Amino acid sequence: MAAHNLKQSAREIFQETLRGLDAGRAVREAVRLDDAHLLINDQEFNLDSFSNIYSVAIGKAARAMASALSDVLGARFTRGIVSAPQTREPLPAQWQVFAGGHPLPNEASLAAGCAARALLAAADSPDTLIIFLISGGGSAMLEWPRDERITLNELRATNRVLVTCGAPIAEVNAVRRTLSAIKGGGLSALAPHAAQVSLIVSDTNPGAVAQVASGPTFAQIDQAAHEIADILERYQLRQQLPASVLRALDDARTNEANNSARQNTGGSHRHYLLLDNDRAKTFAAEAARARGYVVELCDDLIEAPVEVGCRELVARLLRLKADGARAVCLVNGGEFVCPVRGDGTGGRNTEAALHCAIEFAAHADEITRAGWRVAALHAGTDGIDGNSPAAGAVADEITIKCARELGLEAADFLARSDAYNFFRALGDAIETGPTGTNVRDLRILLAT
Repeated sequence: MAAHNLKQSAREIFQETLRGLDAGRAVREAVRLDDAHLLINDQEFNLDSFSNIYSVAIGKAARAMASALSDVLGARFTRGIVSAPQTREPLPAQWQVFAGGHPLPNEASLAAGCAARALLAAADSPDTLIIFLISGGGSAMLEWPRDERITLNELRATNRVLVTCGAPIAEVNAVRRTLSAIKGGGLSALAPHAAQVSLIVSDTNPGAVAQVASGPTFAQIDQAAHEIADILERYQLRQQLPASVLRALDDARTNEANNSARQNTGGSHRHYLLLDNDRAKTFAAEAARARGYVVELCDDLIEAPVEVGCRELVARLLRLKADGARAVCLVNGGEFVCPVRGDGTGGRNTEAALHCAIEFAAHADEITRAGWRVAALHAGTDGIDGNSPAAGAVADEITIKCARELGLEAADFLARSDAYNFFRALGDAIETGPTGTNVRDLRILLAT
């Protein structure tokens, strides 16, 4: 199998995985209508008992999920709110559509938050069914502050500080929930007497589905005041956050009503996970096996520092190949920790691919002596990698050699956080455009 074909195999496995991660199809499989009987996974609703069916859809998969829900429900669907990345794909007239911002909230994010709050407050009734469609990115795309004196610019500044301060997502979301009237169950608490179902496409760690979009439909007890204070201290956030935000965080310490206000006290509420990173890895493994690869799933290294993660992945790939199989595939997922160092174009996936290329070069003697070919693909399932137009990139054992022949030094591109332009020059950037789904990153390593 030639080197260029090995990179092509990795691309084909990734594309086949994306087809399996179709969020619209996942909704159609989960929601089934038979006359007046609506079945959502294992929960059955007699629609003769409901006057209205409403929906709020948020995140990168929101449009696909909303379109599918309309297809299934038809005339029985009443009205819905969508906040999603802007696309040209139309939705039925029952949907009010907002182009919410990501990774920072925008005016449309607040407008969507206001519209969703109004819809749910008016819909709060035992004869109402609300179907929430939640996916990654929704945290920024639908927002409304508890303290309405906080401006959009202050919200944007706060989010920018939080996502770059080095805190894990659980701590970032703890601060976000304290500030938000949407997050941490705030959205579903607006209609406590309605029957509610949440369908979720997860971009979080296994077992952390309540963190998707900061958990707008999961009733959560807010962080204790001392825990928020510890987070502010640990990451020196008091020196960076706007004064209005600090005031709101301090006010929340004495407002015990925040805890009880988010509990759903009336209608039933079930949550169903439709797609996640484990499903992505499973689809990738199936696609690789169908092509004759012996597959090993790597379930750790989810959030490792990018250099450490790539070094370990390459080492495991070479050990797997040394065991004697003709063609092997290592599948891993998650989000490597990848700090931004310069003003270049790229993201954690193109940078991870570049680190793998460097690791392949470091093992060049071993790879050449054995007559092996190797490749590594790193890509975001949402089709977006940092500030680049790519989903990621693919590298092999001659990537560094070919780059040097073009006068490109990998270290220079890493120093500028410019990995996208490195791979663009080689023709190895992966550009899918927005995929309409989002289940974190996928890493596919091959050896023959």
